[in-house]
Amino acid sequence: MPIGPIVRRLFGRHEHRIAALYRSVFVDLDAYADRIGAWVPNAQRILEVGCGEGAVTERLAQLYPDAEILAVDIMPAVGRLYRGPIDRVSFRMATVQEVAAESPGGFDLVILSDVIHHVPVPLREEILAAVRTCVAPGGVFLFKDWKRTATPIHWLCHAGDRWLTGDRVSYITKPQAEAMLMRAFGRPAEAEAWVRPWRNNFALLTRA
Repeated sequence: MPIGPIVRRLFGRHEHRIAALYRSVFVDLDAYADRIGAWVPNAQRILEVGCGEGAVTERLAQLYPDAEILAVDIMPAVGRLYRGPIDRVSFRMATVQEVAAESPGGFDLVILSDVIHHVPVPLREEILAAVRTCVAPGGVFLFKDWKRTATPIHWLCHAGDRWLTGDRVSYITKPQAEAMLMRAFGRPAEAEAWVRPWRNNFALLTRA
């Protein structure tokens, strides 16, 4: 049983702030948003897959003030800690496969951040195939994850992911991620970057 929900309830009204502080140990989401904005200056229809409680969604809403954003996750707490505009941001408990069936080619920007290592290995190719279906012709897919390394910060990240979420996480390397995107999109990633404070955080951009 994951201990995350139990721990978080102890923080009460301070949960949003504590969650942000904990996350900042591993990734600077503001720096990540800056990278997204540099890569994709404009977007009108955005899909965030595996949005969790809405931390990245907050940055997307600030970054693209005119965009319609659909943020989905399979967990019931989808968007629970989101603090941002609600008139053009929708949260939905759904799979990307469901979205792909309903809106093929419906999004000019699709984002998957720190999700794949939570997905069972046999389902990963299916997830990325559904993502590919969602991306409009000429649209962009932005993939971010945490790469496996033999370092103390990786071990700490693994422990947090494993025990706070309860998932049996399995991390990939950047070359493995590049190969997965190549199979899904039929072309190599056209841009890559790392996101501070750790080079474990890598981001890849590919185009449909």
